Amino acid sequence: MIDPRRDAILRTLGIDRYVPRADRVLGAPAFVAPGVAVEPAAALAAASVETMDWDTLARAVAACTRCGLEATRTQTVFGVGHRQAEWFVVGEAPGEQEDKRGEPFVGRAGQLLDAMLRALGLSRETVYIANVLKCRPPGNRDPKPHEVEACQPYLQRQIALAQPKLILCVGRIAAQNLLGTDAPLGKLRGRVHSLAPFGIPVVVTYHPAYLLRSPGEKRRAWTDLLYAREVLRGHRA
Repeated sequence: MIDPRRDAILRTLGIDRYVPRADRVLGAPAFVAPGVAVEPAAALAAASVETMDWDTLARAVAACTRCGLEATRTQTVFGVGHRQAEWFVVGEAPGEQEDKRGEPFVGRAGQLLDAMLRALGLSRETVYIANVLKCRPPGNRDPKPHEVEACQPYLQRQIALAQPKLILCVGRIAAQNLLGTDAPLGKLRGRVHSLAPFGIPVVVTYHPAYLLRSPGEKRRAWTDLLYAREVLRGHRA
């Protein structure tokens, strides 16, 4: 029997009001849990990202000055969600609202992403969401290669800590940077990629912001989500 609410989501991938999570993971030092020591920036810079736990990694991101974007950011955008989620969603970079709130995918694009996840029986509490860049590029421009290179170890460590069963990459820029390719989105969709060195399957779909501009592509996005779910089912141990 079809749930009418779920059926409505599938028909429209509509946008509902998003209520922020009280326990979301934020990058700004002000949000570090009480009782957790905050290392000096110099100590964090000297530490190896590959050995950091979640909390140390979040503080390292908050103190990062690797690429110069710290000069224009309001705060870093670390990530949000379940730290051992099966689904790991990767986007491009924070926008204006994300920069203000310190959380990825807020505003209309974030609400649409929430609706897409709900259509699969998921939510931002049951997946993990992060971006290729942890700081907003000025004017929401595309990330520059040196910025991606500087931020890559943080995303790689997040993935290593989460150990997801599947990565859902939303948008061309996120997919190209994560997979190290210049292939267009049309050639990246509809197939399984493998993220080195983890061997985690990656499925690529449209960015929610693009779907807001091109609602006719929502059906194809839904096909991508169903495909990702089937890939995940085949990858479960």
